[in-house]
Amino acid sequence: MTPAQIREGVDKLQAKTVNGEEEAWAVLKPLGIEVVPYLLEAFPRFRRWQARTSLMYHAIRYARRSNEAFQLGLLGTKDKSTLVRYRACGLLAYSLRKDALTSLQQLLTHSDQRTVQDAVAAIDAIERQNHHLFIDRNHSGQSLWVVSDEDGDA
Repeated sequence: MTPAQIREGVDKLQAKTVNGEEEAWAVLKPLGIEVVPYLLEAFPRFRRWQARTSLMYHAIRYARRSNEAFQLGLLGTKDKSTLVRYRACGLLAYSLRKDALTSLQQLLTHSDQRTVQDAVAAIDAIERQNHHLFIDRNHSGQSLWVVSDEDGDA
């Protein structure tokens, strides 16, 4: 795919239906990590929170290997939508990068308590270098967050 075709495909992630978004991602998914810079580029243009949430969601699997995915997560922490911030916290938790801590700590005083809880969980996951703790917030060991094949073991 050419860069213009990739951008066009990414723009289709703004579909107003779940099926439309899934169809758009099915075309982009084979690009793997190469699509991530286009997700980051699109984020400021996307007006609907659902579309911005989609960008975050699709970038999570690349958060450890792509600086653009990590940058997208940092941008997402400043979003006006709770769900976008949730996905951004998850992306940063999955990255396990300690340089995300400053942005996450800024969320600890957010007016939305769900965002505060998400930031606390992401910080915990990063500090313990265990991304599963973003989902397993009680440290029960009963919940695993499998993003890629390597994630099966806690």
